[in-house]
Amino acid sequence: MASNLRRPLLAGNWKMNLTLAQSVELAKLVAGGANSASGEVAVFVPATAITVVGEILKGTGVRLGAQNGHFEASGAYTGEISMPMIADAGCAMVLIGHSERRKLFGDTDAWINKKLGAALKAGLTPVVCVGETLEERESQKTWRVLETQVAEGLKGFAPADLAKVVIAYEPVWAIGTGKTATPAQAQEAHLFIRAQLKKIHGDGFAAGTRILYGGSVTAENVDSLMAQADVDGALVGGASLKKDFLRIMGFQKA
Repeated sequence: MASNLRRPLLAGNWKMNLTLAQSVELAKLVAGGANSASGEVAVFVPATAITVVGEILKGTGVRLGAQNGHFEASGAYTGEISMPMIADAGCAMVLIGHSERRKLFGDTDAWINKKLGAALKAGLTPVVCVGETLEERESQKTWRVLETQVAEGLKGFAPADLAKVVIAYEPVWAIGTGKTATPAQAQEAHLFIRAQLKKIHGDGFAAGTRILYGGSVTAENVDSLMAQADVDGALVGGASLKKDFLRIMGFQKA
């Protein structure tokens, strides 16, 4: 289980789902279970739902997040939303570099690095996502991919700048596929990522940075994943849209 330095974070990524009415209903469900959660809780909601969900979550302790943000503060970027706009709408957190953004929308490590800077400047807590594809894992490139994504994503920032940053390990082959990294595979990857953080800014930085696991997390496997020493929480996709998320929020400590 996670070190006492790192409070567990259970985060739901709603992706491109739910009407406003459905978003309100789900937000009420999550807020209602927040007091019995085994750690900090956050939800990353579609941009259209940020303000209405924010109203529901006020005073509950559940943190509100956006699923993406642009690195420029304003300008001619039709269809994009800036980090200051996200913060102004009530968000405390933002996902950066989710595998779907990397794969489907071309987010590069350089863009992710710029988005990180913009998020920090706007006062947001960034959750920087890293992870390998099935092809990369099968061709023995997992460690090279993770090393590059962590180093390039965090490049140029001092430890004090990165004090709030959360890392999320998402094996791309396990997202939305029903396949999950075994607890041992998750721990191995998280330990490797923590070693990369140590290389960047030393022991204290590595020991204090939360690393979440994301990839078909369910009510059935959350306990075994959270029992791993370097797994500090979960970034949950499909299961965060259901009542199952309450069970994930209240994972049983080993």
